[in-house]
Amino acid sequence: MAIRIGSQQLKIMRVLWRDGEATAKHITEELSKSEPVAHSTIQTLLRKLQAKGAVTHEGRERTFYFRALVSEDEIAQTATQDLIGKVFNGSLSGLVAHVLENEDVSAAELNELKRLIDEKSKELK
Repeated sequence: MAIRIGSQQLKIMRVLWRDGEATAKHITEELSKSEPVAHSTIQTLLRKLQAKGAVTHEGRERTFYFRALVSEDEIAQTATQDLIGKVFNGSLSGLVAHVLENEDVSAAELNELKRLIDEKSKELK
């Protein structure tokens, strides 16, 4: 099941992946460190994430503790497939070409890409 989430929801998920579980208050405090966010906004986004099947909660002493039901890899895979499909017409090489031509790629990143390509080539043989 592909779960699609927005950028604010992704920020919430990152807190849950990092901390394992968190209250809405904790998530609000963590996200407000970089830019102010209303507690009611976090609560709404958590309800939406729960409706999508991305998070669940457990009540303890009148407080809800939220935890992720999907992994970071699952969310990344869905987002990557969406990006390749929608923006690059299904072309992985189109995505890679765009990055290499339009983004600042360091020598270290380029070497890592080469290593990954070599590794994948060996797997396919």
